[in-house]
Amino acid sequence: MRHRGRGAVAEIPAADKAVLAALFADVPAEPGLLIEHLHWIQDRHGGLPRPLLHALGEALRLPDAAVYEVATFYHGFRVLEADEAPLPTIQVCDSIACAISGAAELEKAAALALSGQARVEAVACLGRCDQAPCARVQGRTITRATPASVEAALSGAVPPLPSAKTGFDAYLAAGGYTLLREVYGGARDLDGLLKPLEDAGLRGLGGAGFPTGRKWRAVAKEHGPRLMAVNADESEPGTFKDRFHLLADPHRVIEGMLLGAWAVGAEAVYVYLRDEYEDVRAILRQELARLPELGLPLPPVYLRRGAGNYICGEESAMLESLEGKRGLPRHKPPYPSQVGLFGRPTLINNVETLYWVRDLVERGPDWWGSHGVNGGKGLRSFSVSGRVRYPGVKLVPAGISARELIEEYAGGMQDGHEFKAFLPGGASGGILPASLAHLPLDFGTLDAHGAIVGSAAFVVLSDQDSVRDAALNLMRFFKHESCGQCTPCRLGTEKAEVLMRAPAWDQGTLKDLGQCMADASICGLGQAAPSAFRTVLRHFPEEVS
Repeated sequence: MRHRGRGAVAEIPAADKAVLAALFADVPAEPGLLIEHLHWIQDRHGGLPRPLLHALGEALRLPDAAVYEVATFYHGFRVLEADEAPLPTIQVCDSIACAISGAAELEKAAALALSGQARVEAVACLGRCDQAPCARVQGRTITRATPASVEAALSGAVPPLPSAKTGFDAYLAAGGYTLLREVYGGARDLDGLLKPLEDAGLRGLGGAGFPTGRKWRAVAKEHGPRLMAVNADESEPGTFKDRFHLLADPHRVIEGMLLGAWAVGAEAVYVYLRDEYEDVRAILRQELARLPELGLPLPPVYLRRGAGNYICGEESAMLESLEGKRGLPRHKPPYPSQVGLFGRPTLINNVETLYWVRDLVERGPDWWGSHGVNGGKGLRSFSVSGRVRYPGVKLVPAGISARELIEEYAGGMQDGHEFKAFLPGGASGGILPASLAHLPLDFGTLDAHGAIVGSAAFVVLSDQDSVRDAALNLMRFFKHESCGQCTPCRLGTEKAEVLMRAPAWDQGTLKDLGQCMADASICGLGQAAPSAFRTVLRHFPEEVS
């Protein structure tokens, strides 16, 4: 009898029993780990065979619908019918940085060359915008991809996964975890940890900008038990700074994370890492395993994989995903600081925010404040991509202007390209003209022009790029990544894409649509999506009329 939620469990075929036995030896048989179970199966079977999904549901005492809705919600999973043989999958990024670097041509060439050998498909950002165009072959990402390198990767010619540039031993030798030992040993109390963060004005650097010290105090005051979640799911086109920090100096992030967990009394920490960062995942597994050597009573740290959905970067959708569900944003209030992961008060921080905690506390607020320019305060990691000579993560003073960022840190424009426009904050930050490149790039400085810095994903366009095509690319991304839960976002992104494909945009309808989406969408995706066309209508009307 098929299991329908409660009652007797149906007999599982012997072959599927063997698969599940191996799975549950690695991943506990818990419904909340459903996404981890699905990853395990797909990694070994090239997809998710439908009969095996049914067997998994029976073993976890979940109805078929609960397993299937999760497996089909996430872009990173592929359900296979009973008679379907899995083909290797090649994913070509078609987000903005890759699009202007020839992604469409790469996808066509790969599909032609590998016809019948592999499935070739376009996907959203792979988080290597500074090394565009990019492709993912059998779970490994190929940067500056060509048809030849993609074909070689399909045959197994991929470089080994890297080690951390600063591993556990090197981090300890440079004074790492001294601050963590101080708080556990009583040499520094809670106020001694939080006051420097508050005095320095450290804000969340994932995009929202909420004051860090205030957030930590708020969660610490909630009734326990409390948890912590680290948002390492940077999936916005143009954003790759968190990957940079985790590859280069993971323990600086880990120490910041453990300090936050101590500050709020978190009983466990969950790190939600986007699935496309297979190199970071390998490093974190290796480096987190060294933490017991510190000899401190640390909370357990669980590393969890995302499955390819941008919406899970929204904090409440991330929590749903960590619980093994579809990543649907929650209505607020209550806020995650009150009712978060598994219903517990939860501290949520982004990777770069945690990266700065140790330095800021040890060196003091004056050190942090000394780095700002043009009214800014502190340091920022900008993910720079597009038509610049030297793309990459640039560590710069907060408040730097777009022109200074390009000319002083990115080597200027590429040869033969003239600066035309820029995205200050990735897909959700809007598109601004070069004439506004003198403005400081900081929280609130671009609001009057309809744009935001957000996660500091800085994409540069030149005179050889179409701003309207760039905006359409962003809207296609939002349409694809909408979770579909609320009508303003689900239908609004679809309608906006149709209107933006017209030779001349219906400006009145787009403005009305944008207002509706911004006012009525549940989460930031639907609220921010209209910035793609709103800023073009405002600053580049000649391109769309």
